[in-house]
Amino acid sequence: MSEEYPPILDQAIDVHAHYLTQTYRQACEAAGQSQPDGFPMLPEWSHEAALTVMDQVGVATALLSISSPGVHFGNDEAARILARRVNEEGADIVAIHPGRFGLLASLPLPDVESALAELVYAFEQLHVDGIALLTHYQGHYLGNTLFEPIMAEMNRRHAVAVLHPTSPACWEAVSLGHPRPMLEFPIDTTRAVVNLALTGTIDRYPNIRFVIPHAGGALPVLVDRVHSFATIFSAGQQPIDVLTALRGLYYDLAGTPLPRALPALLTLTEPDHLLYGSDFPFTPGPLVQFLAAMLATTDILDEGQRGAMLRNNALRLFPRLQL
Repeated sequence: MSEEYPPILDQAIDVHAHYLTQTYRQACEAAGQSQPDGFPMLPEWSHEAALTVMDQVGVATALLSISSPGVHFGNDEAARILARRVNEEGADIVAIHPGRFGLLASLPLPDVESALAELVYAFEQLHVDGIALLTHYQGHYLGNTLFEPIMAEMNRRHAVAVLHPTSPACWEAVSLGHPRPMLEFPIDTTRAVVNLALTGTIDRYPNIRFVIPHAGGALPVLVDRVHSFATIFSAGQQPIDVLTALRGLYYDLAGTPLPRALPALLTLTEPDHLLYGSDFPFTPGPLVQFLAAMLATTDILDEGQRGAMLRNNALRLFPRLQL
């Protein structure tokens, strides 16, 4: 472990970390996604480089997932093959470094039939820790009835579903020429989670443990507005209790939760629903260290709450990592 970068955190569990194998990189480049979501490049990644950053920061285990734009580039069969390849490669990385990595499987959505088959394979053959879901697939947002079979199967398995934003279908008009992670990612997260709540998906599938990225996007400042509309304009139907639905979700603190987002998030949920996330390698190593230091020293959480956010809350979701 480098003396230049002593560990900042203590045995943290990172629920928001990405991996880019050569298979995935080549598929992105072939699909014209070498600058995904307006990001300047596909960052370099290897499990050796990831372990170096983890050791510098003090991360014991990182849950790996494929980031936006996911595995579906327009062809169902190609997406099915790519999802299987990257899931198996991720499982190989977990096997090479037991205890240091976990895996969140990718699904070839919106091809629901293939996605169901991959979900079963991922849990039963690869023994993954959960499922990574994008906020929408070809404009179909989470909460759409198209995805009911996926939600039902995840609910049956008491699965952890970790969300990640992607560019909205209308990004050319609304991103204002900026990389979509700047504004559109937190807005798309908000849109997807609100849809999960307003369609009753969260209530219908209480066994799914949803993890919402980037301190909930814009949810903390918009939830009261959404809740009011859902209550006032329920058209004679039983109104959705949006506040209660969102309070029970988990939220990772990848990105820039301080100084403003985390205090706002704590008006929506409790400290025992907070999780650590680095967003490496899309957040480069030095910035991961800087952001980790802010979380390690903030007085917004007390010592016990910080320890829970960094590790213990994640252990409730991923008990395998206690071994």
